[in-house]
Amino acid sequence: MALELLPIGTVLAYLTTHIIKTAEAAKDVLIEKESFKVMSKYLFDIEPVLKELQLRKLNDSQTARQALAFLEEDVKKANYLVEKYKNRARFYLLIKCRSIVKEVQDVTRDIGRSLAALSLASTEVLLDISEKVNRLQNDMQRAEFEASQTQLRIVEKLDQGLKEQKVDQGFANDMLEEIAKAVGIPVEPSKITEELESFRREKEEAAARKERAEVFFLEQVIELLSRADAANDHETVKAVYIQRIQTIEKYETWGEYITPFNSFICPIAKAVMFDPVSICTGTTCERRAIEAWFECGERTDPDTGQPLDDFSLRSNLKLRQSIEEWRELNYCLKIRSARAKLLSGEDLSTEEALDQIQELIIESPINKDWVAIAGLIDIVVPILGSSHNRDVKRRILITLKAVTEEHTRNKDRVVESQGVEHLVPCLGRDPNTSMAAVELLLELLQDRSGWNVSVLRKLSQQSSAIIFLVTLLKGTVIESAEKAEKILLKLCDDDEENIARAAKANWYKPLINRLIQGPDSSRISMVKTLVNMELVDQNIALLGEEGVIPPLLEMVLGSVDCKNLALSALVKLSSCRENKRLIAAAGGVPLVLDQLFSSHVYTFIIEGCSKILERLSSNGHGIEFLTDSKGDCLDLEQIVANLLAFQQDPSLSHAIRKPVLRALLAICRSEAKPVEKAVASSSGVSIILPLLDDPDQEIRELALNLLSRFSIHEPQGIGDFLLMQPRVETLVHFLKDDSRSDAQMAAAGLIANLPKSEVALTTMLIESDALPALLHILISGTMEAKENALGALFRFTDPTNLGTQRMVVELGAYPLLLNFLKSDSITAKARAAALIGNFSSSSPKLTVVPRPYSWWCFRPAHVTVCVVHGGICSVKTTFCLLSANALPELVQLLQEKVNETAYEALQTLSTLVWEDASHRGAYALHEANAICPILEVLNWGPPSLKEEALSLLEKVFAMRELVELYKSQARMHLVRLTTRSIHEESQLGRKAARVLAQLDRYSKSSMPLA
Repeated sequence: MALELLPIGTVLAYLTTHIIKTAEAAKDVLIEKESFKVMSKYLFDIEPVLKELQLRKLNDSQTARQALAFLEEDVKKANYLVEKYKNRARFYLLIKCRSIVKEVQDVTRDIGRSLAALSLASTEVLLDISEKVNRLQNDMQRAEFEASQTQLRIVEKLDQGLKEQKVDQGFANDMLEEIAKAVGIPVEPSKITEELESFRREKEEAAARKERAEVFFLEQVIELLSRADAANDHETVKAVYIQRIQTIEKYETWGEYITPFNSFICPIAKAVMFDPVSICTGTTCERRAIEAWFECGERTDPDTGQPLDDFSLRSNLKLRQSIEEWRELNYCLKIRSARAKLLSGEDLSTEEALDQIQELIIESPINKDWVAIAGLIDIVVPILGSSHNRDVKRRILITLKAVTEEHTRNKDRVVESQGVEHLVPCLGRDPNTSMAAVELLLELLQDRSGWNVSVLRKLSQQSSAIIFLVTLLKGTVIESAEKAEKILLKLCDDDEENIARAAKANWYKPLINRLIQGPDSSRISMVKTLVNMELVDQNIALLGEEGVIPPLLEMVLGSVDCKNLALSALVKLSSCRENKRLIAAAGGVPLVLDQLFSSHVYTFIIEGCSKILERLSSNGHGIEFLTDSKGDCLDLEQIVANLLAFQQDPSLSHAIRKPVLRALLAICRSEAKPVEKAVASSSGVSIILPLLDDPDQEIRELALNLLSRFSIHEPQGIGDFLLMQPRVETLVHFLKDDSRSDAQMAAAGLIANLPKSEVALTTMLIESDALPALLHILISGTMEAKENALGALFRFTDPTNLGTQRMVVELGAYPLLLNFLKSDSITAKARAAALIGNFSSSSPKLTVVPRPYSWWCFRPAHVTVCVVHGGICSVKTTFCLLSANALPELVQLLQEKVNETAYEALQTLSTLVWEDASHRGAYALHEANAICPILEVLNWGPPSLKEEALSLLEKVFAMRELVELYKSQARMHLVRLTTRSIHEESQLGRKAARVLAQLDRYSKSSMPLA
């Protein structure tokens, strides 16, 4: 790029990008990672310097441009180095490690010098960070790079061997093993062959460049390494195996093991030798053993004891070859034995064979090839599928892992023998078997380039594979979980079908990643999967936790298809409380409401948004999540008004009307004031009332629930609307339907809230059998329904209408009311007490006073006169609360010291002390131990409750006897009350003073005071 033609800011941007790219690429070089990593770090450190120059607008001077040109050139050199060594043969890179390190060091120092020049050209601009820049360029100019000691030792040993012209197989084996280990390549023929082939290509490229010295050196190295056992190709390995088998077949008497000749045994280690060397006396020993012998100060022949004057060692190649041939013959015998045991079909023999195979692989890498050539893989894999022995399966998996580890040909053999098909079911077995299975599977999926695509495809075809892998991923065995996740991530890398399978198995990570980062087509596919899945609450919550909601909300703003699918998914996810919170926190609620209330939108969008709003407000959450992203509550009045407006559209489908009504009901249940305003301003009652005539029962039920709520504040108009027999019958039908408890409760609540003055409505309700239905609710309804039913009974127990009161009592209401006095519901207790009070108010009018008789012989026998009403009383005839034995329960309500129930109890007790015969009622209260609890109300009750207590006490203390009994106790409460209210001149204080005065001026008469 011609930098001199570009603005200096563009030059800086280009250089920054180029440096970052080079720094990233430097991390991927396989050999001399540390050197390239250090260079990469320095490059990354330069990035902020260049960005600072951009930000502060570096002066466009010739000096600055020249410094940038130098820097560009040096970065190009660094990039060339990275590209040059990034994908080269590993053997080649190791052998050239010293020159590579030198090149990296030189280019790093050059970049440091260019950075120093740039620093001088921009001193004023970089003033704030000059110290940091100076330190960086100084470090780079003095950078020292060294190859690792292991690599240097290997290269020096190789150089020395080539100088000494060491060409024996032992040296070749040692060098190949050390080089392979250093570069991370397994010592097995297939891998070594591949690497040597890459090495040969390096030589050919050097020849093309006419680098004769390089070509000569590489030829020497390749020739040496090719002598190693592991460097032989498959055909050579197979030929050697066949040759050894043919030798064995000539000597059938050998059995399973050939004993070693004495010459194979080291006189020092007393074991068969691997690297036999001879000393000057002709004695042969293991190299390491004789070296240790000399290091310990020994100067004699370890076999004969003869003194030595020459301590040099010479490789005994002939003996080494004989020993290797002996070992190989024994390998073949063991392979033959293992084959026979595998074919026996017996579990014990099979386990012994598997142990033998593992021993063979440990003894020599070549046995991986020979085991396969002998057909043992083809025998073992089917046993994995057919065996019912758990231990056999586990051992087969472990053995196959050993056989296939870093061996491409054996992996292919296992796969071709249907190894994947037989392996997958083992993933779902016990922890030990499943661990062995996932380890083998991971091995089979790897090849030299990374992942074996054909095996991945075959694994994808196994329907249960992903389910088993997800189970392992979520299991308690960490090693298995890590390997399972690695496989799953690759399976889901570019396969949407596998992503869907993983999601259906309750692993959502790939699906969510694709939703967040994938293209639109892929995102749509993922949401389709999500919508079509069956999800339990736990998984719905998990999806939210893992981040699925923000991308779905983003898709709501996209194309029509995106909107449709995203809304469907959000409907499914919004059933979970935590997800509701996430939707609100992500700003999803205003977004959904905007879509819902927008004009000219598709019906399916309105339907989806209405369902989401319903879910957000369901389960008692009401308005909790109707907030913006900051947590501030939205305009509820406007929301309610808009939801009510929906109901005015006669063409609105039930798919939209129902969720809108449910959402509206949930909001109404949680917040009264905004709803009250919106209902009033939007004529909400008149909008909802016609829905009571809707043919759909659920619509009618929802309308009923809403009207029950609205009627608390806006009862006008509802009664007039109901004044049609079919509508009243519909209302009573809901009262009778025990299967719909919410509707039953709402119907009772609506009846309770409507004005009692609407006599016509009361008559129609009675004619439609509403009373028996209400009493049935008192027996079997929910507690809320019972509370509403008690409220509804006030319409039928008005003391001015003795006829309806009698109907209620005759239907058996009184015993039910008594039971409610003992319930756990404060509302139910209070309403039951008040209803009993209504009945008790009518008792004096209904009581029949016995006529006096002049002749004692004509007096009826056993006539019980009520102590309060002075006549013949009963529950059914006079509604007498004494006859119902309600008095003790009412006193108990006072002792519980609950405002609501105490107030109604006082009101009801006051019905016993009416003007014409207050002394009888007062005495009855005394007998029932009610006076003291009434006095206590003056101590703990609120003002309204205290006033009620004082009103009752004023009547009670019209009796001298009761004044005498309670004078001191009453005075204490009354004095305290009057003293506390003396400065307030309140109604309460005046009433307390009046009762106190009454105590002080009682007459000696036992009759009421005048």
